[in-house]
Amino acid sequence: MTQQVLFQDTPHKYITPFTAQMLKWIGNKQRFAHEIVGAFPEKFGSYHEPFLGSGAVLGTLAPNGKAFASDIFKPLMEIWVTLKSDPERVKGWYRERWQIAHGQQKKEGYQKIKTAYNLSPNGADLLFLCRACYGGVVRFRQADGYMSTPCGIHEPISPESFASRVDTWRKRIQFTEFSTMDYREAMRKARKGDLVYCDPPYRHSQSILYGGQQFQLEELFEEIRKCKSRGVHVALSIDGTKKSGETVCELPTPEDIFEEEIFVNVGRSMLRRFQMAGKTLETEMVSDRLLLTYML
Repeated sequence: MTQQVLFQDTPHKYITPFTAQMLKWIGNKQRFAHEIVGAFPEKFGSYHEPFLGSGAVLGTLAPNGKAFASDIFKPLMEIWVTLKSDPERVKGWYRERWQIAHGQQKKEGYQKIKTAYNLSPNGADLLFLCRACYGGVVRFRQADGYMSTPCGIHEPISPESFASRVDTWRKRIQFTEFSTMDYREAMRKARKGDLVYCDPPYRHSQSILYGGQQFQLEELFEEIRKCKSRGVHVALSIDGTKKSGETVCELPTPEDIFEEEIFVNVGRSMLRRFQMAGKTLETEMVSDRLLLTYML
């Protein structure tokens, strides 16, 4: 039986917020990643993040020891691998595409970049698209992986501002090893005393998004159980509540794995913002569950 608590009532260490977002991504936890990191064990061995996405938690943690970050999505991992090995190249990727889509021809330029990406998926195009797309909701068509999100109404940040973020992030990930890898393989590399943070596609909100169609939550629970049996600490972010807390997302959570269940207020749903453009979101406040295999 998990102990259910609200974050503001939970004793946890204070972590300085890190708000310099690198990538826009559905489920991005940049605004409250410091709260998640605050619930990590005081001491642990290597850090593992097998569903990297925007890397918000990794960037906030900024590990100064061994860390391993991975995702199965190759264009995404191309961005992270290049960020570490050749940050100037990443700056160039963004600057070139920003120039194509800058000014009055923004939508036409965005469409040109999106067409190039869909013809040959790659990290350079994805980098700009995820920063310029509508609401930061990177959406892929289930049948063929076609990136379908239209251009956003906002003006993407300047190449100079982005370059500054690249420099900041490069320092924070300097000890992290990046790999394109299935989460099961990644989690099986964790050893006793290590920490695994999982942020998989959410069952109740991300079925139309990258990776969500093939992901089975029950299989992840089994991998977490194996980690716990080896003495690995696991923290899992997953569906919590929606409709401003009126609806609790029911999940097939095994009772023998997790020791604590924490609800973290994450604000208004990014996905609902995309789906309900022009409509009020006052009743669309959501919270995430943070499930821990250990006690705080």
